[in-house]
Amino acid sequence: MTIQTTALATVLALGVALPAIAQDCPVKVGVLHSLSGTMAISETTLKDTMLTLIEKQNAAGGLLGCEIEAVVVDPASDWPLFAEKARELLTVHEVDVIFGNWTSVSRKSVLPVIEELNGLLFYPVQYEGEESSKNVFYTGAAPNQQAIPATDYFLEELGIEKFALLGTDYVYPRTTNNILEAYLGSKGISEDDIFVNYTPFGHSDWSKIVADVVALGADGKRVGVISTINGDANIGFYKELAAAGVSADDIPVVAFSVGEEELSGLDTSNLVGHLAAWNYFQSADTEANAEWVAAWKARMGEDRVTNDPMEAHYIGFNMWVNAATAAGSVDVDAVRAAMYGQEFPNLTGGTAVMLPNHHLAKPVLIGEITEDGQFDIISQTGEVPGDAWTDYLPDSAVLMSDWKDLECGMYNTETKTCVQTLSNY
Repeated sequence: MTIQTTALATVLALGVALPAIAQDCPVKVGVLHSLSGTMAISETTLKDTMLTLIEKQNAAGGLLGCEIEAVVVDPASDWPLFAEKARELLTVHEVDVIFGNWTSVSRKSVLPVIEELNGLLFYPVQYEGEESSKNVFYTGAAPNQQAIPATDYFLEELGIEKFALLGTDYVYPRTTNNILEAYLGSKGISEDDIFVNYTPFGHSDWSKIVADVVALGADGKRVGVISTINGDANIGFYKELAAAGVSADDIPVVAFSVGEEELSGLDTSNLVGHLAAWNYFQSADTEANAEWVAAWKARMGEDRVTNDPMEAHYIGFNMWVNAATAAGSVDVDAVRAAMYGQEFPNLTGGTAVMLPNHHLAKPVLIGEITEDGQFDIISQTGEVPGDAWTDYLPDSAVLMSDWKDLECGMYNTETKTCVQTLSNY
């Protein structure tokens, strides 16, 4: 730790106002999103979001007397390439922070690089939890902010008795479904009434899988699909549902990776009534959201939509700006210390809060797909604190993350010890 960083940490701990520190200009923000490959359907919009946010901040005077410069790279939906591009951003371009990734496998690829070089990553997408790094702020939903509430909705509101857990074959769907299988078991759902299937990225032939899902209801029990299918594979899945004549009344689907952007490429007339669980929808009726949507469309075009991971970047970027301003520096350690307790209004009403476990407290929304490719919000909670470690897997239930006071991402509440401080699990 440098003398400057030590001094910053001391005054932050004492709550003393910081004097202005000479800041190298420009401030550089790395943008690490796939602009090609199977995930470009989702991630290109997040690149555009970051450029919009940076442009707006520069128009308001920049940060610490500097203009903010976006450094955009394309990891091309290639998971090992994410690590190479993260290293390039930190060592060649010397960025001060990175906003990026979508899939958990890409985040896992980047994680060792970020930790080795003490970079800072803001990760904006719902994920499986079971991770806590001092170098990552997780602004998307943890399972208790998306998967668990969606499952409760299926059980309590729709009376679902049999579950098809369909996912893309990588860490996020597999871990999320492990959690959901345990959770469903705790709710009295038999293993025989849970069907799990994984397909590769870009999978296109859904006829047999959809037929298998339909067959689950042969015994008269009501079937629901919980989808962790990611990327452009969703296009084929929903098209096959429509081709098979499966409506939301027959077999409802709740998706965790399908938002307005993904629906914009689909004929949604046959998808009306299917569901998605997020922390934001474009249809949220608030003044702040109306302003955001209007500004987005004015910049990008009337046909461009907003979505949940965009709001996560919106919240994360503004929190980072405010933390850097409070710290008087974009130094990673100083910004991290200033991030705890940061608050920023979310776009659906209420206020997002950054917790010591590097997760946000924010609301959970469930929406029904409408014919125009938007979502009718049918359920909304208050602010739910994100949980890095699930309560439904035995090894995780005893763990907590607290980087502010305990300086530990895996604190065992039974042994009162820090299991380890790096997220190489």
